[in-house]
Amino acid sequence: MPSFKTVALLSAAAGLMVLASACAPTVSHSGYLAYDALPSKDIKVGDTKATVLDKLGDPSQTSAYKPTEWYYIDQTSQKMTYKQARVTARNVTVINFDPTGQTVEEVKTLYLADGRDLTPNQNKTPTRGRSLTALEQVLGTVGQQRIDNSSDTNPGNRRRRE
Repeated sequence: MPSFKTVALLSAAAGLMVLASACAPTVSHSGYLAYDALPSKDIKVGDTKATVLDKLGDPSQTSAYKPTEWYYIDQTSQKMTYKQARVTARNVTVINFDPTGQTVEEVKTLYLADGRDLTPNQNKTPTRGRSLTALEQVLGTVGQQRIDNSSDTNPGNRRRRE
């Protein structure tokens, strides 16, 4: 029969393994899922559009301004328990077709390091009217006429007012 010391050491080791596994990041993969195909290696200059569709399937995105440019995008991110997800890898394969849109003219791959961080503009879009304070919003309806909701109770039997 094992001694108390051995049981205590084994249970402590098991507890440490459980704690260590709780700190492991959750890895998620999104975007283009290439199981057997690698877009940057399987597509060559001169391939046809049908060949690209057969090997890779539909693109993740097409260019809004140049419909002969296709993008295959995939991204891997890690998330620790209470932290925000962090992108660890991103691959964007850009396939440019010739002006007729039938044969591949260029294939290039962009990685996470090729991306840029964009900071949104903090200016707000102006809207009509004025902004109200919290007190003005609460007291703004005091003394106002209450809207009758009788037409909401049975909307199917509305009669035309003449």
